[in-house]
Amino acid sequence: MSKHTSPSRLFIAPLLITLAAAGGFGYWKSLQDRLPEGIYEGNGRLEATEVQVATKYPGRLAEVLVAEGDSVSAGQLLARIDTRTLEAQRSQAQAEVLRAQENVAAAQATVHLRESERRLASQDLKRFRELYARGHASGQQIDQQQARFDTASAALAAAKAQVQAAQATIGAADAMVAQLTSEIDDSSLRAPMAGVVQLRLAEPGEILGAGGRVFLLIDPTDQYMNVYLPSAVAGRLAAKDQARIVLDALPEQPLPAEVAFVAGKAQFTPKEVETRDERQKLVFRVKLRLTDPAAVPQAKPGMPGSAYVRQAADVRWPESMQ
Repeated sequence: MSKHTSPSRLFIAPLLITLAAAGGFGYWKSLQDRLPEGIYEGNGRLEATEVQVATKYPGRLAEVLVAEGDSVSAGQLLARIDTRTLEAQRSQAQAEVLRAQENVAAAQATVHLRESERRLASQDLKRFRELYARGHASGQQIDQQQARFDTASAALAAAKAQVQAAQATIGAADAMVAQLTSEIDDSSLRAPMAGVVQLRLAEPGEILGAGGRVFLLIDPTDQYMNVYLPSAVAGRLAAKDQARIVLDALPEQPLPAEVAFVAGKAQFTPKEVETRDERQKLVFRVKLRLTDPAAVPQAKPGMPGSAYVRQAADVRWPESMQ
């Protein structure tokens, strides 16, 4: 025989949840009411500067040199993409440069030859004109020498054009070598900043596309919290004003902070942000940066908490926030 749940029990659980929520809100409201006058609270999550290290060109990941949690310095080699194909292409391009240089040398030699031929043709033309003036040469001979001179001039111009074409080939080959060298250099993934490897997203042997993410780095020396405050409070804040951040996981360790940025334009309150006054629709984003994040290594990005700011510099912090 099956047992049926009592109807009264169906309403007990939702009622308990409602009472707990109401109690939690009442406790939160009492904390707000106990804040000293001139100090305003906002809620948020601790964040840190993040940088994604990704591939610029597609390829196979040949080597990964760091693991999650490792501290890295700016410029440190983190991983390498297989560059054997690129190196072969660069060798070919370098051979093209040498071949083009040889072609330039040959074209320049041809230019010298054509210059000599044109010079000789010019001298002969001049001599026959002098002979013609004295009656010792015919007009036909003058025409022949003129044609010879014109042919030599055209040949010289063509030789010079060949030199320019060969030099352009050198430029194109040099550009290809430079491009491949750049791609090879970019295949060595280096840390753009000093920080900690938060995530390792790829392993050796994986084939990644352009922009494939390999690491997520964070800068533990640059931790901050964004809070949303009404204009009455945000309008009185300026860069470098003192603040305090109290994380839920470290309620007894208020973290000194300072105002790093106050948005110049109001926005509607984000849905995930609780405000002290539900009627407050427009707020300003305020960025608070920890002044000494290394002092409390237990504070980690992602931890939720509360931030406190003062409406005036002469407002004293309560003892619990000193």
